[in-house]
Amino acid sequence: MAGVSDLPFRSLCYQFGASLAFSEMFLANEQIWHTEQSLQKMASKNEHGIRAVQIVGSDPDEMAKTAEFNAMHGAELIDINMGCPAKKVNKKLAGSALLQSPELVEQILLNVVQAVSIPVTLKIRTGWDKAHKNCIEIAQIAQKCGIKAITIHGRTRECLFSGLAEYDSIKEVKKNITIPVIANGDVTGPEKAKEVLKYTKADAVMIGRAAQGKPWIFEDIGFYLENEKLKPEKSIDEVKQIVLQHIKSIHQFYGEKKGLLIARKHIFWYIQNYINSGHFRRLFSVINDAAEQIEALEAFFGTITVKS
Repeated sequence: MAGVSDLPFRSLCYQFGASLAFSEMFLANEQIWHTEQSLQKMASKNEHGIRAVQIVGSDPDEMAKTAEFNAMHGAELIDINMGCPAKKVNKKLAGSALLQSPELVEQILLNVVQAVSIPVTLKIRTGWDKAHKNCIEIAQIAQKCGIKAITIHGRTRECLFSGLAEYDSIKEVKKNITIPVIANGDVTGPEKAKEVLKYTKADAVMIGRAAQGKPWIFEDIGFYLENEKLKPEKSIDEVKQIVLQHIKSIHQFYGEKKGLLIARKHIFWYIQNYINSGHFRRLFSVINDAAEQIEALEAFFGTITVKS
């Protein structure tokens, strides 16, 4: 997720049981590979789990070079994004816009798979719009090209993130290919994860927005699938320790100036279910010192109560 799945956040997700966590989208544009922003998206030797980098672009040769560049710098898995619905990505015929061009999809996949010796996976949506759902065709192309697994978000590009995700398309894809299928879209908790896995017969589920402010969701889902009962809610003190760990790692990774801004975004997600969270958000958004952010969080968690 752009602006979310950086190294500090991925590390937390791995800590709480995620099997795989992808980097933010790495652009297939050689001119910006060595910028600070791009370097921060690359694989890191400090990664707690599989070093998986997600790349995005529309030129087969550039995509291959981008995959090769990341593999040379420590990536252990390359994921190709053909699911992003953002206009700034789609106007460059990248992300989910590629679903309109199966021949180009095939060329990109072939070039990337042939360029690296590490596994390559693919992320797609069900199609460009409801009248043009072609996820089965794309999945079959992916399998033929040597893609090792495919993630399908149960919405078209036209849907963006509105309405409810549908799982019939994912179920049909699973019937028509033999490589692993990962179901994505509206998996918000343990019970929904089990329901989606059972219905689609998918091999795994992918969590996106539901992990924002709750990186321990992976632990909760794993516990439920194994024990058929919900894991007890984390105490306020447990959440506090997780939040402080996360914010300190953000400050360290980005430096104080940029870290302060990024920390605000994550704090808003963490505290949204607590009473007086709105008041604290306003106070927190004007703090311009890393140590003061930590002090404010310590004080806040000493006073909050859970909404009924």
